[in-house]
Amino acid sequence: MNGQDLSTVDPEIADAVAAERDRQNDTLAMIASENHASEAVMEAQGTTLTNKYAEGYPGSRYYAGCENADTVEELAIERAKELWGADHVNVQPHSGSQANLGVYLAVLDPGDKILSLDLTHGGHLSHGHPANFAGQVYEVEQYEVDEETGYVDYEALAAHAEQFDPDMIVSGYSAYPREVDFGRIQAVADDVDALHTADIAHITGLVAAGVHESPVGVADFVTGSTHKTIRAGRGGIIMCDEEYADAVDSAVFPGAQGGPLMHNVAGKAVGFHEALQPEFTEYAEQVVANAKAIADQFQERGLEVVSGGTDTHLVLVDLRPSNPDTTGKTVESALESVGIVLNANTVPGETRSSFNPSGIRAGTPALTTRGFGESECREVADLIADVVDAPEDDATLEQVSERVDELTDAFPVYE
Repeated sequence: MNGQDLSTVDPEIADAVAAERDRQNDTLAMIASENHASEAVMEAQGTTLTNKYAEGYPGSRYYAGCENADTVEELAIERAKELWGADHVNVQPHSGSQANLGVYLAVLDPGDKILSLDLTHGGHLSHGHPANFAGQVYEVEQYEVDEETGYVDYEALAAHAEQFDPDMIVSGYSAYPREVDFGRIQAVADDVDALHTADIAHITGLVAAGVHESPVGVADFVTGSTHKTIRAGRGGIIMCDEEYADAVDSAVFPGAQGGPLMHNVAGKAVGFHEALQPEFTEYAEQVVANAKAIADQFQERGLEVVSGGTDTHLVLVDLRPSNPDTTGKTVESALESVGIVLNANTVPGETRSSFNPSGIRAGTPALTTRGFGESECREVADLIADVVDAPEDDATLEQVSERVDELTDAFPVYE
């Protein structure tokens, strides 16, 4: 190898990478599924492990030369077991969606029935949307949150399950701001002889830190992402009891994917190590406190917060009551122009297209990593409300942009 660095070999890519680092430093990341990984996690992901094929599992690989890959994967597994208290862990899925695919392949047959939350009510594509593999391979019906309260209606869920007789119930959501009663959903699953998969993709870190109820040891399967609130290497994870271990492992490899991305597994291991430190609990608690501060400030400014608040890392706002002519995409675009990056989102009882919905979703994991506390988050909520009220007013946008610059300078992500 010639030993040349990226800027010499491929300056165009180098420029794009540098520009992305600058963008993250200079903007406030509030997409609920995003976070800022540590330099150590990113270093682990940029190692020579990217060169190594390691099909199979530690101690049982299909290729020679996997002793170091085994060490990395074993550490990731043991750390995950310690974090979440799981009997069996598979750290190979490339994403949370592939973790869900692994579970489905392990225990379901094509045409089996899945009951999951509707996407417009906070569910996820991989839970059975018709555009996703799950909706194409399995028979799917979906439950909803109560449109008046914004909470999952567990009694309606139980009645739906009784009528539909699913083979699997999926809990865990991508835009649901309230704590999930996994035990209650497991009881519903038991009543109809269904399996229960809890997808904690968004709340892996909150569960690990004990600031959200854990479905591990309650649900039959727990899937998740390994970035988001856990801040580890980007990818997915599956946790289950030993009785399902062989089926899950076979479904992931060779069922759903080939060789694991060992550099990503290394990033997972490093992030799990960081999450095992005492300060991570303080971080997770602050994530929730910051989200509550934003929700409170939004309501003080007259915005409609779905469910009236949050128990997690995200806040969902329905723009229709206060700003009936303003769409989520309009607000998303205006905020991005001033350096606040969040996403338009559907809301319960959505009356618009999912491509231009009526709500916005704001998350606090990345702001908290940046060092923000409740006071800064309340101020950010005020800035967002200013833009919501006047998304096309140049003076407002300029004023907000200047304040965002001051905040990002005061709380840098990467020095």
